[in-house]
Amino acid sequence: QGFKLPNKMELSEEHALGPPPRECLCPTLFPGATFKGTQSSDSNNRAYEVSVQIRQVDLEASTLSGDLKILGLTDQYPELTTFFEAEIVGDQFSFATHRWNATLDIDQQHWRRFAAFQQLFPDDAHLPQVYNFRANDFLFMRWKEQFLVPDPTIRSIKGASFAGFYYVCFCRSKGTIDGFYFHNASEWFQSLRLTFQPEPRMACSLR
Repeated sequence: QGFKLPNKMELSEEHALGPPPRECLCPTLFPGATFKGTQSSDSNNRAYEVSVQIRQVDLEASTLSGDLKILGLTDQYPELTTFFEAEIVGDQFSFATHRWNATLDIDQQHWRRFAAFQQLFPDDAHLPQVYNFRANDFLFMRWKEQFLVPDPTIRSIKGASFAGFYYVCFCRSKGTIDGFYFHNASEWFQSLRLTFQPEPRMACSLR
């Protein structure tokens, strides 16, 4: 079943522009929230400008979605925007990926690159089986790009791969996102560093 892109009305007529309500679990992670930063590649010593806008957040289902825009990655698309869907590690999803060519060893290598993961699980030889993101400052996620925006029929571009995914760590208190891109045929550990942009946006809408 295909994913239906939400329009502005679906993001909500009932929520006024402004900061999210205080009771929101993630005050910087809500529909309309924007993050900006870079994606860095060690192989060519380059950093690409990246911005992310969150479309939907559903903490009950442990999912979210958004748009990721990267500048200068390809000549054909100097400004490339993709739609992504995310799994939040917790009630519904574990640290083990079990697809996208990610083995348990690959999962371990990537998760352990996050200082927050090492702090929470310093001695675990295996991936943790349980994680309660509601009781912690960090949300661990997988972001999977699905297609080009605004044309969902385009799923591959020369010079840019959608086949992999991002391992992501979001810090609620700081409003920061760190990530590492994985695709077995691409450079490993390309790093993503994003910071919340405190502008008036949609209020948090959680189901």
